[in-house]
Amino acid sequence: MESRPRLFFFSLVFLASAAFANAHIADFDEYWQKKAEVAQSKARNSYNPDPESVTRHFNEAVYEDAQTNVTRRGLRGQKRSHGPCLATNPIDRCWRCNENWIHHRKQLATCAKGFGRHTIGGKNGKFYVVTDASDDDLVNPKKGTLRYGVIQDRPLWIVFAHDMVIRLTEELIVNSYKTIDGRGANVQIMGGAGVTIQYVHNVIVHNLHIQDIKAGNGGMIRDSEHHYGLRTRSDGDGISIYGSSNIWIDHVSMSNCMDGLIDAIEGSTAITISNSHFTRHNEAMLFGASDAYSPDAIMQITVAFNHFGKGLVQRMPRCRWGFVHVVNNDYTHWEMYAVGGSQHPTIISQGNRYIAPSNPFAKEVTKRDYATESVWKQWTWRSEGDLMLNGAFFVKSGGGGGLQKYDKTDIIKAKPGSFVTRLTRYSGALDCFPQRPC
Repeated sequence: MESRPRLFFFSLVFLASAAFANAHIADFDEYWQKKAEVAQSKARNSYNPDPESVTRHFNEAVYEDAQTNVTRRGLRGQKRSHGPCLATNPIDRCWRCNENWIHHRKQLATCAKGFGRHTIGGKNGKFYVVTDASDDDLVNPKKGTLRYGVIQDRPLWIVFAHDMVIRLTEELIVNSYKTIDGRGANVQIMGGAGVTIQYVHNVIVHNLHIQDIKAGNGGMIRDSEHHYGLRTRSDGDGISIYGSSNIWIDHVSMSNCMDGLIDAIEGSTAITISNSHFTRHNEAMLFGASDAYSPDAIMQITVAFNHFGKGLVQRMPRCRWGFVHVVNNDYTHWEMYAVGGSQHPTIISQGNRYIAPSNPFAKEVTKRDYATESVWKQWTWRSEGDLMLNGAFFVKSGGGGGLQKYDKTDIIKAKPGSFVTRLTRYSGALDCFPQRPC
């Protein structure tokens, strides 16, 4: 009987989505209509009605990893690319300690944690090697280019033959069941358009540098083997996640994009953003694009083990509607605020380190928009085990967010903020070499 209210809720939510369904798609044709329907079905199936179970699962993994005897004291002082594995959190420890990782790349697909933990990317597909950094033909991309690989209709695990700088002429539209794996090469997407993940599912983006992204002009762009169409101007996001589910972004280094570094909007859900390094940007992350867009209520995102570094201003992230677990991140810089939102999102902040700027008017971690205090006091924004430094403070609100129904023995707490420097030590794109732990 409990499924009926939930089904009714989703029916209303996704009927409402029609008015927002065609962003950057100039001709929302039958192909895109069908793709949107499939994506919305995948998102409904990916939504977890008990998000606290996911936060507990994540925290338990961190706790167990910290208890594992890895003789860390014997590893101190060793260089990053030599000697024993120095993986410092459970996601990294899942794959980085294998010195033969280059022959076991797909092990990565078993390593995600948090809301994106079921993401498999191109695990069930063949390898595709990018040999050509050009991006000259948007309708009939050349085999060997990154664009050719990401538009394929079959699962693919995409790797790179050598170091390369890729300047995307227009937005790179990624199809479902793709892994973009930059390990073993220095891959920089820079100076052009960004990455678009729209109405798809099961995408892994790993070990890339994405920087200096510009807005695209639009035009005819291929988005699959059998379809291309007219696109309007893209926003200039580094990574845009739109109406998609089961997305994992890991070990990326991002800075200086025209719009956001990472945006997740239009009912996107089941997302993990982890082990990444963000610098030199104003509005870093936007989760939910409009206070009026209620389909974002199904949005569930984990933000974990990231370093929010120099030159950041705000939105780390800014949230609407959904449920966001912000856990074990290192916030060393912000100019306005770190975590904000509107339209009653649930934000669970656990075990982060927040170092406030010197500006006495920017010490508050949080920022709430478009609501009076009497309204936002009802929103569930929790801070547990966070380390507040240089006068930083988190304004809490709401109740327990569902934790009351669990026995204390069932609740695994996140590692406290004092552990963050170790957990985030290797955030950003890694230097990985064959026959060595990465």
